[in-house]
Amino acid sequence: MPYIQLNENLPGITGLLDYRLDTALPIRQLTHILLRGESSLTEGERELIATVVSHGNNCTFCTAAHTAAANAYLPDPSLAEQVKSDITTAAVSEKMKALLTIAKTVGKSGRLVTPEMIQTAREQGATDRELHDTVLIAALFSLYNRYVDGLATVTPDEPAFYDRLGSILQKKGYLPSEDRYAGLVQ
Repeated sequence: MPYIQLNENLPGITGLLDYRLDTALPIRQLTHILLRGESSLTEGERELIATVVSHGNNCTFCTAAHTAAANAYLPDPSLAEQVKSDITTAAVSEKMKALLTIAKTVGKSGRLVTPEMIQTAREQGATDRELHDTVLIAALFSLYNRYVDGLATVTPDEPAFYDRLGSILQKKGYLPSEDRYAGLVQ
């Protein structure tokens, strides 16, 4: 049961964003820029970053939501499961492995990122922009994970819920709209 009064039909961060629309807008805008805006990383790769960080932070809602969003973008839906299980053996590029390793590390503490991690990512072709965005996405999702779990938001058990949410995130992105969650609750 959530620690504050939230719309019971909007679980996880969706209820929190609905609770404070004034804080929700900049949160949504930043998330949309980072996960759907212009980038040399694909939307699926950026969703994998969110997935790995949320999984490392043991945030069930965010892990399931961003796994579903990654699956909506990626040609192989097992990739999200692979990176959650073991980044080093996942069927992603070496550059992506290096970036995901950095992201997972930032999820614990930014101070744990080493020059060697950065150098490895650069050697695999990561640009300064990709390094910047990876760290910012990881930091942002660490905030979201603590926000969702710190207020004990509702976390649905049904995989179908997350499939619907992943589809909404793929089709509508992260910006607010009147009908944003029309297909979420069934």
